[in-house]
Amino acid sequence: MSARIRLSRGGAKKRPYYYVVVAHSASPRDGRYIEQIGTFDPMLPKDNPERVKLIEERCKHWLSVGAQPTDRVARLFDAAGYLKRTARNNPEKSKPKKKAQERAAAKAKAAEEAAQAAAGGEA
Repeated sequence: MSARIRLSRGGAKKRPYYYVVVAHSASPRDGRYIEQIGTFDPMLPKDNPERVKLIEERCKHWLSVGAQPTDRVARLFDAAGYLKRTARNNPEKSKPKKKAQERAAAKAKAAEEAAQAAAGGEA
């Protein structure tokens, strides 16, 4: 059994409220969980101490026994100081795809030719 530390959504429509729970990796997002170890209210301002409430000893216990936090929970744990998270960066993903690169190259070539024609016409 692999345990995950993840968010379980509660709250009303367009008013999210999340519980930080430890659940079996195969259980659904809002389904059965093993233990609730905190809450997260994204509607509150970021500097509000009520925004994230975590039970420190339970968080550390579940991390020590091998429960894997999701990316969002890892961010919350990093802010609380329970876990060190490295920021992800994939510059290849943000690059334009093949067709967009071809269009950009064609546009640059046309602009260069237009600039040469204008320079040649002035001389």
